[in-house]
Amino acid sequence: MIDKLTPTQKLKLLMGKDCWHTEDFDGLLYRATVSDGPLGLRTPELVDGRYVDQPSVAYPSMQILSQSWDGELAYRLGCALADDAIEKDVDVLLAPGLNTKRDPHCGRNFEYMSEDPLLTGILGREYVRGLQDNGVGATLKHYCCNNSENSRMWLSAEVDERTLREIYLKAFEIACEAQPWAVMCSYNVVNGVRMAQHKKLFTLLRKKLHFANGLIMSDWGAVTDAAASVNAGLDLIMPYSEKHETRLKNAYISGEIAQKQIEENAERVIKFTQKCSQARKTRKVRSTKEERRELARRIEAEGIVLLKNNGVLPIRADANVSLGGNFVNSYINGGGSSSVTPSQTPVTLLQTLKEALPNGTISYRDLWEYGVSEAPLLQTECAYGKDVAVICAGLHDCEGFDRANARLPRSQEEIIKETARKNPNTVVILYCGATVDMSEWIDDVAAVLWAGYVGEAGNLAVADVLTGKVNPSGKLTETFPLGENDYPAHRCFKNNTVSLYSDGLLVGYRYHVTAERLGMANALPKPRFPFGYGLSYSRFEYSDVKAVVTRSGVNVSYRITNTSDNDGTEISQVYVREVNPRVFRPFMELKAFERTAVKAHDSTEVKVSLPMSAFAYYSVAEDRWLTEGGDYEIYIGANSADTPLCAKVNVKRQLF
Repeated sequence: MIDKLTPTQKLKLLMGKDCWHTEDFDGLLYRATVSDGPLGLRTPELVDGRYVDQPSVAYPSMQILSQSWDGELAYRLGCALADDAIEKDVDVLLAPGLNTKRDPHCGRNFEYMSEDPLLTGILGREYVRGLQDNGVGATLKHYCCNNSENSRMWLSAEVDERTLREIYLKAFEIACEAQPWAVMCSYNVVNGVRMAQHKKLFTLLRKKLHFANGLIMSDWGAVTDAAASVNAGLDLIMPYSEKHETRLKNAYISGEIAQKQIEENAERVIKFTQKCSQARKTRKVRSTKEERRELARRIEAEGIVLLKNNGVLPIRADANVSLGGNFVNSYINGGGSSSVTPSQTPVTLLQTLKEALPNGTISYRDLWEYGVSEAPLLQTECAYGKDVAVICAGLHDCEGFDRANARLPRSQEEIIKETARKNPNTVVILYCGATVDMSEWIDDVAAVLWAGYVGEAGNLAVADVLTGKVNPSGKLTETFPLGENDYPAHRCFKNNTVSLYSDGLLVGYRYHVTAERLGMANALPKPRFPFGYGLSYSRFEYSDVKAVVTRSGVNVSYRITNTSDNDGTEISQVYVREVNPRVFRPFMELKAFERTAVKAHDSTEVKVSLPMSAFAYYSVAEDRWLTEGGDYEIYIGANSADTPLCAKVNVKRQLF
């Protein structure tokens, strides 16, 4: 096919035909259609001269999916999104987002999964498999180090090579096991080179991260020099731009771009479109919209995290409950390219609690009926004397800008504090895309439920958890610092052009466990909630750890006992530590996890296999992953700050 194209056509093939399609030369090639949509399909259509996003099933945010720690659920979400795409005639989804969370202020954190690359990579891999097993392509994004929305077009992430490989690229490497059809480069600069022009990182992606034959596309508007981007190995510039077309033609005429480079990139675009064309022949919708909404509800049910509970939850079926706060009767989701127009009117907590508590009473005063100065006081009046007072609070995070701070607006904090003064059984539900500083009010309330961005059916699950129909099992996938500035990246230099990643490997829990166990000077305060944390209506105990070294790795087993009267599910986490490291290593790092259902007063044995690569670090000297021979400790527990089990093993040196 490449031989049938003229030089002008080959150049034109390296850009989109428009905003959402590849070039087809009026039917000579297949025209592939791409669409936004990590949280639900976003397909703009031209209506009366302007683009309007068409309705689609709105799922909970990627943050909530990750808090389920459930690879099967990620796969099922991929399958559901494939059905959404097929119905809208979309070939490739611009998802999932795999960036490692470094700064709680980042406006796109709700699109990303975790501060830990292993967890992100595993869930991302299964999400990709779900999409592509059903004939819709996946696009890993944003490659790489997209950790700030402010100044995102010119901010240079200054990152050392080992930190890149272990923290910011590892999730992409794991997800590439599923052979995604595409990878999207980010807007930002990395070590002084714009990502759209980063030949070194594109070469690394293809040769080291095992993305040999897939398509590398730009984020929309991320290209500033089309010729430099093509020479670096960027295959597809999105969207179409007359400026870029002129630049490419002039560069070709002058010899700035080699014919071989143009043909290599064009060939990958052709293979990409052929893959889309082939997939269309067999793909079909396998689920109804109602089944997809039920999946959205389940994702929320598994991903919601109970952060605090003094016994007020679950709410009794005959309870007298008051509702207040900004988001009792309104819908909140993340803004920007991943925003979704829901396929049906989103279910509100007001609706769902009325149905969930048929023998109880619900009192509610609409916040918007009153002036701003009156609202906090008036809305909290109905909380007095009730069995439980529920406050729905949150933040609207959005692509394109970072948070100014990590606190709730002052008016929301006032509602929480005033309600808690009137009722000691105050429950706060947080609809947010990333961590929130709770210092002002958390000691005043009885319970906190982290709901995140719930999607169109998620409040059904929120009500299920509040009333005990669902026993919460979700656990945090990012550290919640004590205060909004108590995170490692806050100590690093940053201005409008440079962000210095001097925190290195010590992102999130890696910092906190290392600071505590190794006694770092001037350490940040312990986090409010550690990575992996989450409460349940059950109680679990860990025991009987065993670890056996085999030729291929280490087999680990341990027992989880449910000591409560409630059936429940525990997410156990397995961390590895090198006892006498030859280079600096975080004190311990996540290497495996399991979701285990355990009935009341019963116990279950959990088995985990750790490959030898689980003990490795990236050796800059060897330019390879290296497991040093020697002693290692394997820690097992409920979260990064609670690991009661420890097994010791000795392994041999190995390069990967």
